[in-house]
Amino acid sequence: MKLKEGFTIRPLCGEHIVVGEGLSQVNFNKMLSMNDSAAYLWEQVYGKEFSLEDLVTLLTDKYEVSDEQALEDVKKMVAVWQEHGVLE
Repeated sequence: MKLKEGFTIRPLCGEHIVVGEGLSQVNFNKMLSMNDSAAYLWEQVYGKEFSLEDLVTLLTDKYEVSDEQALEDVKKMVAVWQEHGVLE
C-alpha cells in the first residue's frame, strides 16, 4: 500500500492534521487528525510502498510496545486512513 500524493501533515493546536495540497483532495466533511505515533508512521512511509509489517516494525523499533499491540494499532490506523481516502 502507499499514501496518496498531494497530502501533507501539519501541526495544529498540539495535534497533527493531514491536509490536501490541491483542491481535488479537499473534503471539508472529513478531517484527519493523528497522534504522535501515527504522525511518525506517516512521515516514515510517505512516498514509499509499505506493508502492515513495515508499520509494525517502525512502531516496535521506536516505542516500547509488543508486536501484537502494534499490529492491532496499525490495523485500526490503516482503516482510518482508508476511510479518509489517503491510501492508494
